[in-house]
Amino acid sequence: MLRLLFALCLVTTSVVAEPVMRRDSDREIGLQALDNRLRGRSIAFYDGGVSEFYEDGRYTYTYADEGGTGYGYYEVTEDSTICIEFVNGFTRCDIYVLDDQDRLVVITEKGDRFPVRSEG
Repeated sequence: MLRLLFALCLVTTSVVAEPVMRRDSDREIGLQALDNRLRGRSIAFYDGGVSEFYEDGRYTYTYADEGGTGYGYYEVTEDSTICIEFVNGFTRCDIYVLDDQDRLVVITEKGDRFPVRSEG
């Protein structure tokens, strides 16, 4: 079931939104390179939110200013994409690219861009 949701998510992201969301200067990160970069690590955003990618595939996003934490499971897929299935049933697939300044940037399904402040 999880793989089916990821596949549907990828089809939607790749066919409909992806061409509009990426900039010409954005560079994809290969599946293995992206997995190596994030698995077992966390990334912090400029708004204070933090994403954690656990070794075993668990995922958390902690909102800034004690706004709570979302829990789920992630999978790194093709085309610089990571799909997350949250425990509340919500699923999303975001694109992770390097911008023209070599910064890691998360592009949401809606096209919002979130540069990463720090990686750890």
